[in-house]
Amino acid sequence: MALKIRLARGGSKKRPYYHIVLADARSPRDGRFLENLGSWNPMLAKENDARVTLNNDRIKHWLEQGAQPTDRVLRFLNEAGLAKRDAKNNPEKAKPGKKAQERAAEKAQKAADAAASAE
Repeated sequence: MALKIRLARGGSKKRPYYHIVLADARSPRDGRFLENLGSWNPMLAKENDARVTLNNDRIKHWLEQGAQPTDRVLRFLNEAGLAKRDAKNNPEKAKPGKKAQERAAEKAQKAADAAASAE
């Protein structure tokens, strides 16, 4: 059974609140879980200590047993010093799309033509 440490959504509409849970990877997001390991309240300020609460002992136990945290949970564990998350680098993501590149090339061509005709 593949175990995941992930978020389960709670709270009302437009007022999210997440439980950090240990669940079978095949179970649905808000479905059955094995253990509640903490919570995350994104509505609180980032400086607030109550924004993320973790049960460190149980998280360490389940990580030793082979449970895999999701990317968002891994960020919380990295901040708490429980796990290491490598920084991601995707230089392709920062590049403009194909249409934007075409528009930029067209604009540069028009500027070059205008400068050539002005001389």
